[in-house]
Formats: sequence, C-alpha cells, structure tokens
Amino acid sequence: MNQAANLHYQLPSYLVRIMRNSFLLALWLGCAATAAAQQPTATMYRATERKVNALVHTRLDVRFDYAKRYLYGKAWLTLKPHGTATDSLRLDAKGMDIKTVELVQGNTTKPLKYDYNQRQLLIRLGRTVPANQPYTVYIEYTARPDELGARGSAAIRDAKGLYFINPDSAVSGKPVQIWTQGESEASSVWFPTIDRPNQKTTSEISLTVPSKYVTLSNGQLTAQVPAGPGLRTDTWKMDQPHAPYLVMLAVGDFKIYKDSWRGKEVNYYLEPRYAAQAKTIFGETPRILEFFSERLGVAFPWNKYSQIVCRDYVSGAMENTTAALFGEQAQGSARELLDWEYAGVEREIAHELFHHWFGDYVTCESWSTLTMNESFANFSEVLWAEHAHGPDAGAAQADRSLRAYLRNPANYTKPLTRFQYADKEDMFDAVTYQKGGSILNMLRAELGEDVFFRGLQRYLTQNAFGTGEPHQLRLALEEASGRDLNWFFDQWYYGAGHPIVTIDYQWDAARKRQAVVVHQTQAGAPFVLPLKVDVYANGRARRYAATLRQAVDTLYFPAATRPDLVNVDAEKVLVWQKQDHKSLAEYAYQYRHAPRYLDRREALAAARAQPTDPVARQLLVAGLGDKSAVLRQLAVESIDLKNAALRKAATSLLVRLAANDSSVPVQAAALTALGTVQEKRYASLFNKALDSKSYRVQAAALQGLLPLKPAQALARATAFEADNKGALTGALVAVYGQAGSPAQWPLMLAKYDAADPSGRFEMLGGLASMLGRLEDPAALVQGITRIRDLTVQFKAFINSERIIGLLRQIQQQQAARPTAAEAAKLVARAVAEIQAAK
Repeated sequence: MNQAANLHYQLPSYLVRIMRNSFLLALWLGCAATAAAQQPTATMYRATERKVNALVHTRLDVRFDYAKRYLYGKAWLTLKPHGTATDSLRLDAKGMDIKTVELVQGNTTKPLKYDYNQRQLLIRLGRTVPANQPYTVYIEYTARPDELGARGSAAIRDAKGLYFINPDSAVSGKPVQIWTQGESEASSVWFPTIDRPNQKTTSEISLTVPSKYVTLSNGQLTAQVPAGPGLRTDTWKMDQPHAPYLVMLAVGDFKIYKDSWRGKEVNYYLEPRYAAQAKTIFGETPRILEFFSERLGVAFPWNKYSQIVCRDYVSGAMENTTAALFGEQAQGSARELLDWEYAGVEREIAHELFHHWFGDYVTCESWSTLTMNESFANFSEVLWAEHAHGPDAGAAQADRSLRAYLRNPANYTKPLTRFQYADKEDMFDAVTYQKGGSILNMLRAELGEDVFFRGLQRYLTQNAFGTGEPHQLRLALEEASGRDLNWFFDQWYYGAGHPIVTIDYQWDAARKRQAVVVHQTQAGAPFVLPLKVDVYANGRARRYAATLRQAVDTLYFPAATRPDLVNVDAEKVLVWQKQDHKSLAEYAYQYRHAPRYLDRREALAAARAQPTDPVARQLLVAGLGDKSAVLRQLAVESIDLKNAALRKAATSLLVRLAANDSSVPVQAAALTALGTVQEKRYASLFNKALDSKSYRVQAAALQGLLPLKPAQALARATAFEADNKGALTGALVAVYGQAGSPAQWPLMLAKYDAADPSGRFEMLGGLASMLGRLEDPAALVQGITRIRDLTVQFKAFINSERIIGLLRQIQQQQAARPTAAEAAKLVARAVAEIQAAK
C-alpha cells in the first residue's frame, strides 16, 4: 500500500500532494502534532490471529447490479483444520445478505446451520473434520458495500472494499468503473473469507460484466465466454497462494498497453484518453523488475504483472498480487507528465512492485508486524532512485522519508513492531513506512551491501509464500553476516523513538588530537550507534569507525593540525535528530569537499539559517549551481531577495535557472523567486516562460507577471482557459481573484468544484481575493460556504486558524461595500462552524 508521496502514510494520498505548496505545508505543520495527540492510546495486546481453519482455495462467481451497487456472489471456499480437528468455521463476511450455506460433498451439497451477525458468519460443519483434511463450503450471498458504513483511516479513506464509480453515468465525462480495495480487512465486504494477513489462498474469480468493459484480477485470464445479451464472463486464476487482502478485481473501459519481462506479461491499464502516455508512465516497469530480481537474488515470483489506474481511489496505490492498482494521479496528459517528479508516480511504481516480494510473497504475520511489508516498500523507493537516477537521487528520497517521520512528534512514542494499538488502521503511519524504511537503509550501511542483500534473500526463500516477522528477518541477517543483531532489533524494532543529539568539537593542539563530544538528550536509555567519522585535513579525509553507547560519548582522533572538517555520520544514514555545532566556515568546507547529497544539504540549511553572513551568502549562491536539482531548488527557495547583497549576487543566476534549467521544479522556483522582487525588467522573462509546455512553469510565470502587468496577466490567463491543469489552474484563479471582474466568478467556481482537495486548497487565496471585491450576496454564500466546508472536512490535517484569517480578510475587504452586513454574517457563521468541528 502506498499512502502517498512522502508523507505516505500519515495522510490520504491526495492530501500529500498539497504539501508541495509551501503555504499548505505550513497549514499541515501548524497542527500535525495536535491532531496526532488526539488519537486514542492502546494497551490491549494484539496477538496474531489463531488459525483454527486455514484457507486453501477461493473460487468466486460474481456479477454486478450497477443500479443498486450490489454484488451477487457465489463462493466455494476450500479449507482445512489447522493443527487440530474442528466442527465449525468462522468467516468474515461484512454487511452481506447470506442466501445459502452448504457443504460440498462430491457432486452434491448439504445445507449447513449457521449464525450471522453482519460481521462474521459462524458455520457448523455437521461433523468433526480432522486436522489437515480439506473440505469445501458453498455460500451464495449479496454484498452491499455502500450500505456498510465502514470506517477508514488516515491512509485508506474508508473500508467498504468494493467501489462503484459513476455507475449510473450521472457525471458526464467520468468513466464507469468497479474496483476493490482489500487492505487491511475489507475483502470480506465482497466475498466471505478469513480476512487476516496470516491466511494464504489460491484463487479463481469469474466476473460477469457488460461485454464492452475490460476486467482485471489476480493471476492469468484463462477464459472469456459470452454470458447472454451484452454480457461476458471472464475467469482469472491465481495458482500461487496469497493473502485475502491482496485479492482484487477491476471492471471498466480501459486501454491495455502490453509489455513483457523475461517472457511474462507486463500490462498497463489506463483510460483510453491517457493510453498514449502508458509507456511513458509505466515503461520503466520491466527494468525495475529486473533490478529488484537481481538485487534480491529472488526472481519476480508471480506469473504476470499488471498495473491499472482507477478513479476516486481511496489511497495512493495498492500492491494487489500481480495487479497493482493506482489512483488517478498515475495518469495524465503529455503536458502534465512534464511536471511529474520522482517522488510521485515513479516512486509509487517501485513501491508497489517491491511489495510483490515483501508483502505478497512473504506477508507480515499480523498487522502488528506491518513493518515487514511497508518498511521494505518504503526502502525500495530509495533503492530504485539510486539505481535509476544516481546516489544523490537515492539520498534525496531517503531524506524526504526520514523528514516525514521526524515531522510529527507523536510518531516518537510508537515502536516499529507494535503489539498494542487502538485500531489496526493506526499501523499505517510514518513509523511503519518512513521510519521503518530509514531503519533498513541504516542497517544496509551497517552490514554492508552484499551481506544485507544475502540476508534478505535468505528471509525470502525461507518464508516463500508464507508469512514473516522481524525475528525471522533478524535470524536471516545473522546467518548471512555471522553477527548477533539482537541489540539492533531490540533498539529499533521493539523500542520507540530515536536519538536526539548535540555534537561539539574540541581540538587539542598540545596532544594533537581532535575530540568529538556527542550528547544523547532524548528520554530513556542511550542508543547504541555505530557510525563513521571522516576527519579532513590538508584536503584529504581519513575515515574512522566508532560506536556511541553512553548519554555522553567523547571520541578522540589523531590530528596534527586543526581539522578543516570533522564529519560525524559520514555515510549520512543514521536515524536521529542532531544539533551539529559546526561553524559556517566548516559547513562551507563540507559543501565543497564532502561527497554526499546530505553533506551539501546540511551546509545549505546552515547557510539559510544565517543569511546575512557573507559565508552563508556564498554558500547559497553556490547551491544555485549544485548538480542535484533538488538542492538547486532548495537554494533558490532559501535565498531572500529582499537582502540586497544576496539579490545582487544571485539574480543573474536565478534568471539563468528560470530560463534554461533542465528541471521543471527548479525553473518554476526561480521564476517564483524573481516574482517576489516585482521588477518590471523581468516581465519579458515571465512572458517568455508563459510559452513553456509545463503547466508548473506557466503558473509561476503568470503569478510573477500579475503584480507587474495585471492587465497583461489577465489577458494571458484568459487565453489559458482552454488548456490549464494543476498549478496553472490555481494561478489562473489567482489572477482572476486579483485582476478579474465579477464576470469571471462562475468560471472560478467551476474550476474550484472540478479540482481535487489539493487543487482547492491552492485556489483559496484567489477565491478570497475575489470574494473581498464582490457585491453579490449569492456569490458570497457560494464562496464562503465552500471555504468553510473544505476547512471542516480536513480540519484534522491543517491549521484552520490560517483559513479563519483568510475569511476575516474577506470580511475586512467587504466592510465598505453594500454587502458588508451579509459578508460579516456569513463569515461569523463559517468561523463558528470551523471552530466547532472536530
């Protein structure tokens, strides 16, 4: 499961995309800890589900009622008692109408007695079945997912399992689709099963659908036969066992792009209008399959791999076995793809594919050990970035991931392997994903590349098509390394938090040695931290290995002269927070001489904190030419052009980046930075950038042009009405808000209503600007109501006080207008409802 880019996993995927906007990032940062602190605590021990019966095979025959949003199903479940004999079977079956329950005896069936409480189906088998003896039950049922009222989580918005998208074609232009989402325990909404991750079943699913539609499910398509006027039945077979939450189906009008890897089918399913981009979006999949297969020493173990993009998906993406499902963020026009970054869809593709080893092939034994799925998939995002885009790209992804964990202090109290939680959905968080992935990256550095991956190969082969937990991973890594790793797993898998350190430096000229003093200031016992230290002198670095064990450790290194730099955690892999008391001169040396992405990022961050220092200015200007686009963008965003010295040193470089940089984000950031100085000499630069094919670049240019030449910006915005997406739509609304007329209000409203939540948040500034100038009571109701509703819906994820401030700004701008009293009343009511919302 991929919750989303970079916060993957505390927020719904569409909310994560909001975080790319700095204003909206501030909304998140303003209340994340508060929202998390309101979550219930848990003390109940969550044991792995006991196996009374074990699933063997699941055969389903399903058809759909689009009008009622029902699934009519027939299920043949083969099971066998596990360990001891039993005379009963308990199945998960949520919110169904149960029509028939029978025991299959050869060619005949025998009715069985059962009890059903709308959550579980308790079947009396009528006899005692010996351990390991297979038996089959037949169940006829109706699934009613829309009537279930299931609760979702921050990662997965709801849990109704089966989704009918636009089934009555009521929304013009929106496709009609059906798809499923099983994780964590929602497959049992659409078929009876034992809905636990420690169950494995082979499967066969026959779907009767309108013949105009394409279907997808696990395994291979083995039959397609007519099923009456306008209908067809497709049968999909999965001959290898997988967990019930990984069972899926999808139905709709999809165009299939056929690819292959080592003779296996690799297919991409998209809406027809996006089919031309299928190869651009998913075309790296065979290379990723090859890389992961070689690196893990276990070839991709399934018989095919398909990827499908569906509308209104409830999370980022999902690793259904052989049939990964992505939200609509994974399809776009050729122009939209120009604005995509690694942290978006390419990262998701790698994440879901790696799950086919960690999660599908070997599944977490229980939700308490979800780290065995999601931490590995998170780690794979770093692996693929390194391989495909170089060490800087891998380090940048690792850094994003660790920062997502560190961003929320509520994460610090939760162990990675968590046997106490209020709800299983709480496990899908930044501890399981980002902290866990960061821990694996750290462990890789500690053991060494070859030993680490030999250990992963052992874990996978020893537990193939079964389940795993951290103890089994530890034992496999110990076998590969010959080392005891209990200390590491006790600390990082079963303990909570991370080291919080201060680092100080003392050079002793008399003794010709350099001291490094590390204080661990976090509560509780000190962490054991093996690390590398690079000591730079006379242009050369010497590396030393050390291990921190105490609350205060002092490390000594030979140094005939004062070192130019002492670089603690030289490999930049430790999971910690640090205050590193280097001077700016040392950071400047680090930027020039230390080899890693994070060395340079740390130096730029130090410079950003002291922008008036001449050394800091030199560092930030140097960052504008960094080989990493991510760091060039950071440098651009760190330069305050109100500082005259920085402006003089940086503007010519910013102009060059805005005009010619190979990275769209860098180009857009440079345009945005130049826009803040509001100098007419840049108008021609903005006008030229408006001819870019990138919506993101056009948006930054339009925003930059707006204060310089409002009428020209308005004219260009009007010309973009026929083709605008994403950031450009937000910029168009901003221009109309500040320079447009009331005639543009209906279009602004239509753009807002058509946008996803991310886009709506981006448009709030433009909406507020227009609402402050309107003298139409109906329009005020339309706008203020929408701002209120959006804020109430996502209050748990944002700083609502900032949006309340936006509403009060509207009220102030309305004060001298005929609509002042109406505006004041509407704002007061909206503020009261926002404040009352939970």
